[in-house]
Amino acid sequence: MLIKEYRIVLPISVEEYQVGQLYAVAEASKNETGGGEGVEVLVNEPYEKDGEKGQYTHKIYHLQSKVPSFIRMIAPKGSLELHEKAWNAYPYCKTVLTNEYMQEKFKIEIVTWHKPDMGEEPDVHGIKKEREIVQIDIAGKLPPKEYQEKEDPAKFKSVKTGRGPLEPDWQEKLAANPDCPHMCAYKLVYVELKTPFQGKMENFIHSFEKRLFTKFHRQMFCWLDDWIELSMEDIRRLEEDTKAELDKMIKTEEVRGSSAD
Repeated sequence: MLIKEYRIVLPISVEEYQVGQLYAVAEASKNETGGGEGVEVLVNEPYEKDGEKGQYTHKIYHLQSKVPSFIRMIAPKGSLELHEKAWNAYPYCKTVLTNEYMQEKFKIEIVTWHKPDMGEEPDVHGIKKEREIVQIDIAGKLPPKEYQEKEDPAKFKSVKTGRGPLEPDWQEKLAANPDCPHMCAYKLVYVELKTPFQGKMENFIHSFEKRLFTKFHRQMFCWLDDWIELSMEDIRRLEEDTKAELDKMIKTEEVRGSSAD
């Protein structure tokens, strides 16, 4: 098992992040869905367990188009689907990703604390274990193939809040002015893949998670004007509408595919 902790500082408050995160998840899900695959929301409901209250979700990620065609041809049924179960008791969240085909041989667990600081907490998760600390700068440079100008915090200027663009020293300036909204998402990620070349594969998955965290938070900041005035009631309605839209997109393409056969 390979453990890393990702720290993502943002120029928004912990309270704002709760809405922004859920908005960005809904938008990203729609962008990734189509052609009979994408994100399928099975459950999205409140939960209470051992004094913890929050929102529980169970999603399936259909990943057929994310792999080369020759792998799709030989891959066993269920091997190209990821099940995501998440317990969002904000500001604490836990997400577990599994694969029914690989069963106990594959697991990704992400535990997140959202804190109103600049990422200085030495062990916010209290695990007292050796792990690599990875700092993610959402305004940092990306490889050309991953870069999109409209999702660049170094160029985005919020009309509604005046925040941005984020200059190279934006974190230093934010730390020097504690009255400005700021927070850090501390993401502790456990990756376990019991296969040949386990260490190499676990490192590969971590590199993918880092890219995913970077892209998601860049998008969330650059979409700031779209969600900053929304309430949690607005978000729940958006989630319901998104689920209906995702179901329709997946089923419509499945029907088309069956007709073509």
